[in-house]
Amino acid sequence: MNICVCMKQVPDTNEIRIDPETHTLIRQGVPSIVNPFDTYAQEAGVRLKEKAGGKLVVISMGPEQAKEAIKSCLAVGADAGYLISSRCFGGSDTLATSYILSEAIKAVEEKEGLKFDLILCGKQATDGDTAQVGPEIAEHLNLPQITYALDILENDGEVQVKREHDSGYDMISVKLPAVITVVKLPYEPRYPTIKSKMAAKKKEIPVLTEADIPAIRLEECGLKGSPTRVKKTFTPVREKNGVKLTGMEPEDAAKEVVKLLDDAKLL
Repeated sequence: MNICVCMKQVPDTNEIRIDPETHTLIRQGVPSIVNPFDTYAQEAGVRLKEKAGGKLVVISMGPEQAKEAIKSCLAVGADAGYLISSRCFGGSDTLATSYILSEAIKAVEEKEGLKFDLILCGKQATDGDTAQVGPEIAEHLNLPQITYALDILENDGEVQVKREHDSGYDMISVKLPAVITVVKLPYEPRYPTIKSKMAAKKKEIPVLTEADIPAIRLEECGLKGSPTRVKKTFTPVREKNGVKLTGMEPEDAAKEVVKLLDDAKLL
């Protein structure tokens, strides 16, 4: 089973800063990690590969520094990794990003001499939280998709997916090839060993630009290919407007709490 994992490098911080001019993420000076949901997609892919055989390839779109995130995936079971990077791709929204990745997947299949049976993505990235890129890749490639996967099992050329929903889960089978987006799995992603880290550092990460993806339409990439427009960004103001009762007997304090809640029409 040949598997592609689409991975994103995200800021390792809860404070996301936006450039007020370009309305894009400020990445300089911010430590980065593999998007947490993508680590579960990677782990699911490695387990499927270990059972069914085949090859697992990681693809990421981003700046040069994203190579380090790809190498961390190579250290925990991926066989190869590709970075999709070009100034033409900068500022892409989810629609443009998914289009670029879908065309890059085709280009990687050509370079690797294979066809991907399964494309895995994390449910969403922690910096954007849109959960749109995975499903949009499926649409661009005209493939069936399953979202919110809690677990993935291979069975005679098909995969069975335990799909999360509000009141439990469904068991869904899908014929391959397909796209699956993954939430937090019941098992944790594996850790690299010193040996696997050293081996990953030695591996070359090819960088694909628009010149390496012949069929790509540049008018659908980057800012000009993004229908989403960010008009304004701001940090919400957190106001502390609670009431603190001090110096009162417990019984009097309880009565005062009830009165305050009644005055606020919360009772």
